[in-house]
Amino acid sequence: MEAEFNSLEAKVAQFVALCERLRAENIQLRQELLSARNDAKRLNEKIDGAKHKLEKLVSRLPG
Repeated sequence: MEAEFNSLEAKVAQFVALCERLRAENIQLRQELLSARNDAKRLNEKIDGAKHKLEKLVSRLPG
């Protein structure tokens, strides 16, 4: 009986450790996602700026 409790205790400890590791990984992934979204937003703003400049240049071409 004691061996079964020890085994159960070890499994619970492993489960808790796994949960803690996954929680930390989740936090890290959320931070990485936020950073990637911010990078994407900045890049889209640069693309829009370049697009508007190009449109202005094209509109000034004789045609």
